[in-house]
Amino acid sequence: MKDVHLEILVEEASMEVFLRALLPRLLGDGARFDVHAYQGKDDLVKKLPDRLRGYTHWIPETWRIVVVVDRDQDDCYTLKQRMEAIITDANLRSRAKAKSMQWQVVSRIAIEELEAWYFGDWETVCALYPGVSENIPKKKNYRDPDAIPGGTWESFERILQKAGHHKGGLRKIEAARALGGKMVPDRNRSRSFQVFRAALLEAIA
Repeated sequence: MKDVHLEILVEEASMEVFLRALLPRLLGDGARFDVHAYQGKDDLVKKLPDRLRGYTHWIPETWRIVVVVDRDQDDCYTLKQRMEAIITDANLRSRAKAKSMQWQVVSRIAIEELEAWYFGDWETVCALYPGVSENIPKKKNYRDPDAIPGGTWESFERILQKAGHHKGGLRKIEAARALGGKMVPDRNRSRSFQVFRAALLEAIA
């Protein structure tokens, strides 16, 4: 599609920074984009109906809206249905319900949160943070980036601190910018990342 523009709505600043660093390489010259961050998941979900209704009155055919939220502890199916209901109520064409490629909005869930996508490309983590064990993905708790027990960002912080990084606590914005700028999308093992990536590539096809 010519002159595609992606409006990407995310729940917090670290995801915004991550995507601004990643997307120029992922999308190439295939699209323009902007990323809008909210003050957390509750803020995004609360304001999303009005935001989408605002788009309804003027959105060009070449625009696509991508909404990204963390699953956190929510049931994935219930959260997805909630997002789809908001899109439908705004009279926009959801990718989940559209019968053609001409959808306007897609909702995507980071499972369980952004840091799972970091675990998905552990090679990049090791390259950016010397001393981090290359064997993490082989360990039982980390084989599936989207099913890490005990909190994904907490696990990521502990591993980095053990290697001498982020001793004062995980600096999420700094990590997001660094990893977004170096991540290799094709090799990311996080299924939720690959589903997100596929939607973006479909939008600009």
